[in-house]
Amino acid sequence: MRGVKRLGCLLLCAALLSGCGTPSRSETIFAMDTVMDLTAYGPHAQDALEAATAELSRIEALISAQREGSDLFSVNAAAQSGGEAATPVTEETAALLARTLALCADTDGALDVTIYPAVEAWGFYSGDYRVPAASDLEALRAQVDYRQVAVDGTSVVTHGQKLDLGAVGKGYAADQVTALWRELGLTSGLLNLGGNIQCLGAKPDGSDWVIGVRDPAGEGTLCTVTGQDMAVVTSGAYQRNFTQDGVTYHHILDPATCAPAESGAASVTVIGPSGLICDALSTALFVMGPDRASDYWQQRQDFDMIYYTQDGDLFYTSGLEGRLTLRDGLEGQMLTWKTAGS
Repeated sequence: MRGVKRLGCLLLCAALLSGCGTPSRSETIFAMDTVMDLTAYGPHAQDALEAATAELSRIEALISAQREGSDLFSVNAAAQSGGEAATPVTEETAALLARTLALCADTDGALDVTIYPAVEAWGFYSGDYRVPAASDLEALRAQVDYRQVAVDGTSVVTHGQKLDLGAVGKGYAADQVTALWRELGLTSGLLNLGGNIQCLGAKPDGSDWVIGVRDPAGEGTLCTVTGQDMAVVTSGAYQRNFTQDGVTYHHILDPATCAPAESGAASVTVIGPSGLICDALSTALFVMGPDRASDYWQQRQDFDMIYYTQDGDLFYTSGLEGRLTLRDGLEGQMLTWKTAGS
């Protein structure tokens, strides 16, 4: 599984490491095709890091579309024939896929778990980048349709579609690791899974975590957001791209076109309690564009977002009031909840 949200957020390390003498352990690993930084606080910190490393490895082996022997590899191999196929998977994979398909439907296909062949065609798995011909894109559009996939107990039924859980995999892994840490008695910890940030509890001194969101146009930050027990996930056009014949193509594909989304977004950051939900929505809202993304938030209002457009406009939701600090000189517009009749 490729980590497609690298460096979406930057940690403000000086603020994070002032733990008032609380024992801490940190480790950097490579998993899910990305560099991950894990930091645990408290007397069981080392045990927590070892458990987290094992859990991340287990999840990757279970749901990586690229790893032979994984559940998704088996589903995609069975789908190769193009006809209807029912593939047995673990209960965990079935449950995760069912949740993801529900998000595909909820976002009206802006998130689509069957995007695998399009990502493969553009070379974002292999690194052998290419721009597919118009005829190839037309053929790909016929292959991308989450509505043709169903979960039946512990079987996944497809009609030739190939699946990829890359848009939710790291978020799901972050949720699983923080749940595991809670079971081990940890009350403070921080995960940076290739830009998917997950904060367990508060900082060791009881204060809020401070997370910086990268400026898509440079190495600085657009803003910082504070909070506890939260996920902060960014999708950005800058994170993985290539240039051909003077045109730059990014990795966030619109399922409707099977080409890089032309929504006007430069980056979208989603903040909420669930890493999986934030991971999924950061991709979907990027594809939607700012107007549809605002409407979607109005309908749900159970997450917060920071939406930065290619024109340099920044929008943020009202739940971030008092928690968001913009860099000097940057202005933002707050989106507020519209009541009936307003």
